Amino acid sequence: MSKRGKSKEFISSGEDSASGSGEDRPVKKQKTKQKETAKKPAAASGEDAARGGQEEDELMQLSKMRFVSVSNFKGRPLVNIREYYDKDGKLLPGRKGISLSVDQWQRLKECMDDIDKRVRKII
Repeated sequence: MSKRGKSKEFISSGEDSASGSGEDRPVKKQKTKQKETAKKPAAASGEDAARGGQEEDELMQLSKMRFVSVSNFKGRPLVNIREYYDKDGKLLPGRKGISLSVDQWQRLKECMDDIDKRVRKII
């Protein structure tokens, strides 16, 4: 029996008059809704910025809703290239994006000439 089958609760088919078979059937468990914690806005207080949040003026805009920022995560600097979204007038970081370590960022910068050449070939 699979792990999934072991965790399901069963009720007797006798409770369900529509079911004529004498087999037990699985009952779906209802998921308990947990309050989603709202993410801190990008334009957070100075205290949040010290913990790794980004001030809105620290964002460097690439396009309408794409930005680059530098943050500190667990004592390590990261270069973030990320899409943001607007929620209730606040600019929040989205799921689409990448966070590069300093080594990865350096390697990307080293590849810029090759990337530029390849882009020029295409356009």
